[in-house]
Amino acid sequence: MLLSSCGRQTAAQQDGGDTVAFKYARKLTVVRHDGYTEVTLQNPWREGKVLHRYVLVPSDANVSQPLPEGTVIRTPLKRSVVFTTVHCALLQMLHEEDKIAGVADLKYIKIPFIHEQVEKGRITDCGDAMSPVIEKIIDQHPDAIFLSPFENSGGYGKVEDIDIPLIECAEYMEATPLARAEWMRFYGMLFGCEQRADSLFAVVDSCYQALKEVAKTSKIQRSVVLDKVTGSVWYVPGGHSTIGQMLKDAQSQYPWADDEHSGSVSLPFETVLERAGECDVWLFRYSSDHPITYRELLSEHHGYNQFKAFRKKEAYGCNVELSLFYEEAPFRPDWLLTDFIKMLHPDILNLPPLRYYQKIGE
Repeated sequence: MLLSSCGRQTAAQQDGGDTVAFKYARKLTVVRHDGYTEVTLQNPWREGKVLHRYVLVPSDANVSQPLPEGTVIRTPLKRSVVFTTVHCALLQMLHEEDKIAGVADLKYIKIPFIHEQVEKGRITDCGDAMSPVIEKIIDQHPDAIFLSPFENSGGYGKVEDIDIPLIECAEYMEATPLARAEWMRFYGMLFGCEQRADSLFAVVDSCYQALKEVAKTSKIQRSVVLDKVTGSVWYVPGGHSTIGQMLKDAQSQYPWADDEHSGSVSLPFETVLERAGECDVWLFRYSSDHPITYRELLSEHHGYNQFKAFRKKEAYGCNVELSLFYEEAPFRPDWLLTDFIKMLHPDILNLPPLRYYQKIGE
């Protein structure tokens, strides 16, 4: 039932291979051929251009025919260096965490398992992702390195020179939460757990769709403003961002719902106050070693008390230091959508407790 709810893929003949159909993802194309699988990642910043092409070849296969151009990867991967906390979390969800041989930016990884394994010497801390210790990476003899591409990044430096395949994790550039999450199926192919990844995505898809229907049953329609001042500006999610899409799916009234940006929009405080000052609910992320209070919020910016949600005590904070928001939400958008619905629609009962956000105390 779960597989059918996911729209289990049926292969279609194309260019001599079987194309794997993706339900939501648009930046990813997978074509199976006899003896290998070709994976093409579209460049998110240059329409019609290819970011990377991979050729997945089973490690026990003897390839006699010429392979297409691309980075050859022997699957399943046995040892990997992972630069991103979100993909460490995904591998744990797929029960493939024992394939992590090294990580970068350990200080930003909140996953207990990773820190335990680093302390035991089973996972190596390879330093800063922007300038990793190349010798430590080489010592791990990884089959691949997982990292996130960025526009105009200028490449990956010395990591590109050590002849280890680079897996460019560009799912964050997908337009919708489910499109982003569906990339777990590609990662499942790399680690030899494709069926498990397909099944997990089927659960995510099914739960997300069910939650959308639940949100429609609410008799309460509340408006919401997100995040808070950073430095001298306030970044709000664009209407076409994944968070903007989730707010729509949660049946919220979001002042920037019609905005066409797919990322964040930087605005002065006064603009946000004028447009969202009367919003019913305020949701924001913050980083602290303790739960934030209204008093602390006011000490950060004296203008917060002009917001209705502040005065009515309808503010909710997600402490990214004490929760796994960044680790889990990209591949489990259904969990984050549950939080949104619970905060925005108090008349909907029987939802699980808040996972990432907590109501702000005095």
